[in-house]
Amino acid sequence: MGEVVQVERNGGVATIRMNRPERMNAYNPEMGTAMLSAVSEASVDPSIRCIVLTGAGRAFSAGGDVEFMATSGEEAHGRFLDLAMRLHALIASLRKAPKPVIAAVNGVAAGAGFSMALACDIAVATASARFTLGYQNIGLSPDGGMTFFLARTLGTQRAMEMTLFSKVLSAEQAAAWGLVQQVIPDADFAAQTAALAERLAGGPTRAYARAKELYNRALSQPLETQLEEERQSIARSATTRDFREGVGAFLEKRPARFEGR
Repeated sequence: MGEVVQVERNGGVATIRMNRPERMNAYNPEMGTAMLSAVSEASVDPSIRCIVLTGAGRAFSAGGDVEFMATSGEEAHGRFLDLAMRLHALIASLRKAPKPVIAAVNGVAAGAGFSMALACDIAVATASARFTLGYQNIGLSPDGGMTFFLARTLGTQRAMEMTLFSKVLSAEQAAAWGLVQQVIPDADFAAQTAALAERLAGGPTRAYARAKELYNRALSQPLETQLEEERQSIARSATTRDFREGVGAFLEKRPARFEGR
């Protein structure tokens, strides 16, 4: 069957592909361990300046593997604690990665798959992609940071609407609601996603990382604290080679050649 997660490197871009197409890339412990390892390795590799998360076949990820989850009682309690622990470590690693992470949603994103897309810095989707929670269909509450991300993006009432009714969003509606930043025709999806990743990989990586750190804390602390962290961050950014290159390029009226340093 091959590896459940595949990693492809092209220049400064690492593409991490969930690879259980026969199960619509359903999430199980093996996939969770492999994905966490792949994201962690790409995060610390200085030659990788952009990460793309996507799925093999016709799905991004249909969420948790229901066949694996089919148990009850105390066994279910322990199994779900372990499964969610692995997923949550992955979600945290996506948010902490010091470089841009793109969710390339090539098909259905449900449950944990939807959470993974929300945890990325930006999401692009094929026109045929669909988004849904799906937890209530099998009697579960959300995990994977779903309540964190949806409440902040949609507000609690619209998030609850999606949760209570397992509402299915088209790619266009997900974009209208701010859950996806770009919808791309299916035929153009691979090429346009690659171009976007290459553009980000050619950017000022450390500045991106500092911006990401600031946004991660922006809704959980007072304005005065955020202002001071912005002050310290921009001062540190001004010591980088990329800043010197950016200023030089601006003054010389030429494109900047950032190195991520």
